[in-house]
Amino acid sequence: MMDAIGSDFPLWLRAQHLLNFILMGMLIRSGVEMLSSLPRLWWRNDCAPGTEWLKFTKRELPKEEGVYTSLMDEKSVHPALSLPGRENIGLGRHWHGVSVMLWVLNGLIYVILLFATGLWRRIIPTSWDVFPEAFESLKMYLSLQVPDLSHFSPYDSLQMLGYTFVIFILAPFMMITGVAMAPAIRARFPRFVKMLGGHQGARSLHFIGLVMFTGFIIVHVALVFLVHREHNVIHMVFGGGEVATARVAQATVIIVSTIVAVTVFWIALSYWSLADRARAQRFTAGFTEIGRKIFLNKLRPLGKKNAVYTAEDISEFHWTNGLPPTDEESPEWLAARERNWDGLTITVRDDINGVEKQLSVEDLKKLPKHSYIATHTCMQGWSATSEWAGVRLTDLMAILGPRPEGARYLLAESYGLAQKMYDNRPREPFYAAIDLETMEEEESILAYERNGKPLDDHLGAPARLRVESNHGYKHVKWVSRIMWIHDYAEYGDGRGGTREDSALQAFNGRI
Repeated sequence: MMDAIGSDFPLWLRAQHLLNFILMGMLIRSGVEMLSSLPRLWWRNDCAPGTEWLKFTKRELPKEEGVYTSLMDEKSVHPALSLPGRENIGLGRHWHGVSVMLWVLNGLIYVILLFATGLWRRIIPTSWDVFPEAFESLKMYLSLQVPDLSHFSPYDSLQMLGYTFVIFILAPFMMITGVAMAPAIRARFPRFVKMLGGHQGARSLHFIGLVMFTGFIIVHVALVFLVHREHNVIHMVFGGGEVATARVAQATVIIVSTIVAVTVFWIALSYWSLADRARAQRFTAGFTEIGRKIFLNKLRPLGKKNAVYTAEDISEFHWTNGLPPTDEESPEWLAARERNWDGLTITVRDDINGVEKQLSVEDLKKLPKHSYIATHTCMQGWSATSEWAGVRLTDLMAILGPRPEGARYLLAESYGLAQKMYDNRPREPFYAAIDLETMEEEESILAYERNGKPLDDHLGAPARLRVESNHGYKHVKWVSRIMWIHDYAEYGDGRGGTREDSALQAFNGRI
């Protein structure tokens, strides 16, 4: 609610208020899309079935690992309620990133101008008297009475406490819990993420913050029209001035029309995205990559120098996204599994010069072994902590000799296929490309063991990619081939991986 006596609301303040309203709506709607892709919340990091503290689905999970994928748990939400809706987690994540970047920028400008103009004194209490006064206002509201206009200068004590909490506590809290879910942050600052309760703790706290923000917005908008409406609408639209009947009516029409227009914009954004999802992916992923380049790409993991996870953190349960290859997908993989992987080969290739070598699982185990404990996260939201062991990608590719001239990426292919394609075309072989800096990270390996045992079939046996600074869609399971390439644009749909092609994720999986 806004009101004033002898004070005004400058144009920059009103403009930022409107922009914040638009962006908060985009954040909440894209957040709904992200939550709908895994409509369950946990405090424990292994996300074991039946241990959710909150869920938005009636589906019951099987207790057995590897028979139920996270994509099977996805729910479809109408575009009127989410951005973009209809099981498009990739675009939902991109729109959330776009909204976050603009919301944070708008917030920084707001706070700077707030202190530069001295208007901070309207919001931030400067006396302890604000608490008893706020309590009196609260009692008055609860008794369905309205404080006298003289209490607002321009805000009453309860409003001041509310605005201070939302701007300087809740907003930073949402930023902190949001970035804590990024693999790049977890790989570089694992103690920080662990302090928040790990990935699931951060995710649950972020959801609680979302509920608080949504509640604040509902109450805030309601009070505008219920408490001294004439003064509120005049100051929100015109910044101040005479409170006359004609001006009040004009301001009310403008506010209601603006709310309707913003709501139409929110929904239109969903339908625009769904009308051409590849176009929406190019725009949103390209926009959010600006933020990744400025911030996350500079945060390289420190590996064992920064290790904080121990055997006590290892998860009892591990979700999967994707089931082992079928006879239709790879009879070669199935036959080799019956022989305990005897005869199965993994190709290490220089695709620039056409040079390759074939390795058996036993050949892999002869290379230097590297192990560590890390938390795996899926872009849908689940997580699990395991001890992984295998060969570092740098050691693996060294068997071909020096890195070939022109090699800019490493690409891994799977014996399995994509779960589904966003445009419903036939499923294609699963693959993912990573840049060379990511490949050279200490915890980028071709893993053949988990928790001291050979990999389970549903987790990628006999060998899978592990890239701990990225989400799980870059961690190719059932690896058949891994190779130097010049440009990932020459493979698949040219987006850098199957999840990028099939679900319109970003090539950069660091957040």
